[in-house]
Amino acid sequence: MKAAPPIGPDATPRHRAALPDAADVVVIGGGIAGVTTALYLARDGQRVVLCEKGVIAGEQSSRNWGWVRAQGRDEAEIPIMLEARRLWASLAQELGDRIGLATCGVSFLAPDDAAMARYEAWLEVARRHGLDSRVIGRNALARDLPNAAGWAGALQTPSDMRAEPAHAVPAIAELAAAEGVVIREHCAVRTLDMQNCRVTGVVTEDGRIAADRVLLAGGAWSGLFAGNAGLRLPQLSVRATVAATELMTEFWPGAATDANFAFRRRADGGYTLAPGMAHDFWIGPAAVCNLRTYLPMIRRDLRLTRLQGGAPRGYPDAWTTPRRWRADRPSPFEAMRVLSPDPNPRRVARLQDDFAAAFPQIGRPRIRAAWAGMIDTTPDQVPVLDETTVGGFYIATGLSGHGFGIGPGIGRVMADMMQGRAPAHYLRRFRFARFSDGSPIELGPDL
Repeated sequence: MKAAPPIGPDATPRHRAALPDAADVVVIGGGIAGVTTALYLARDGQRVVLCEKGVIAGEQSSRNWGWVRAQGRDEAEIPIMLEARRLWASLAQELGDRIGLATCGVSFLAPDDAAMARYEAWLEVARRHGLDSRVIGRNALARDLPNAAGWAGALQTPSDMRAEPAHAVPAIAELAAAEGVVIREHCAVRTLDMQNCRVTGVVTEDGRIAADRVLLAGGAWSGLFAGNAGLRLPQLSVRATVAATELMTEFWPGAATDANFAFRRRADGGYTLAPGMAHDFWIGPAAVCNLRTYLPMIRRDLRLTRLQGGAPRGYPDAWTTPRRWRADRPSPFEAMRVLSPDPNPRRVARLQDDFAAAFPQIGRPRIRAAWAGMIDTTPDQVPVLDETTVGGFYIATGLSGHGFGIGPGIGRVMADMMQGRAPAHYLRRFRFARFSDGSPIELGPDL
């Protein structure tokens, strides 16, 4: 498989299907959650239109690490993730090696005994869900990574997978289009059409579509769209830097991370590297308005965050980005088709240093490309998967940096929910109202 960098802001739209006057469902957003929801709705006989303001997978869905993992997730997510792994396998059967799916295992490398204790504690969660997770000690890890330095052991889940984001989501979109989904890129949905607090359709930059159900799967833009519809959706975004190495001899077939950096084998013969969970955060109006709601996360994760001033012009939480607009005027989504932040060069250099320190016999990796994406996150780091207080308006967002792997599972959940089917999973953890009904903020796991 040839190397595929993230899909950039200059990508040419490939899907420009004519918009119908009406549909059963309109999906807003062409990332992994929106595309798979559309696919499964179409397979259930629904008439579906998917509108993407830029291009399919132009933002975080082609910019992530490519992990398909159950390990280390919030316990409420694991049943959906296990379904997602089955769906990924099914998609690979349909699409062949186009998506680069491989069962390779995921490892969390422990820097010290305290991390090993956290991993041991998480094994109880794994056992409850039948995962093959295990903790191995220093000597066993050294047999797998003989050139590595210093780790106390690792938490491993051999059944976890990896895939190639820039290939996978466009391939799934092509499958959805072949099965009847009307996909239109460079077509921003400006507003909802509502009557008596119920959806009657959407207004796009190219015209109105009547529909009694709408899914918002807009990633980092979801909070802005919801706010214009009169709904409070606390959501912030952070910049995460990623890099791809040049060809490297395989020293590890799967994906792994420690406190400083993460890596996974790529189908093109290199490795994807990232600075672990470290990220950059721009302070904007949503950050100020939602400060209290995010305090538990801030207290825990501030050490991983490099604070910046105001976001660049046009970003969802820039100070100059409009918070309200009308259906007959251009929206912020048309002003920025693809949110494509520059990578942080200091983090890329630090990545190379950390890798060389961990693998002294391999040395400093040569970087072929570096990029960044904006990761949308909720105050508790788990998604919103629910119908809102506007009847027929559903949200699937806040995937918090681990949405690629679970995406097909979320697509199946939302397709069922939007057809009124009894959920296959317990979804209370993901309800829309949890940030406004007085519920305490329960943060996802910190492994």
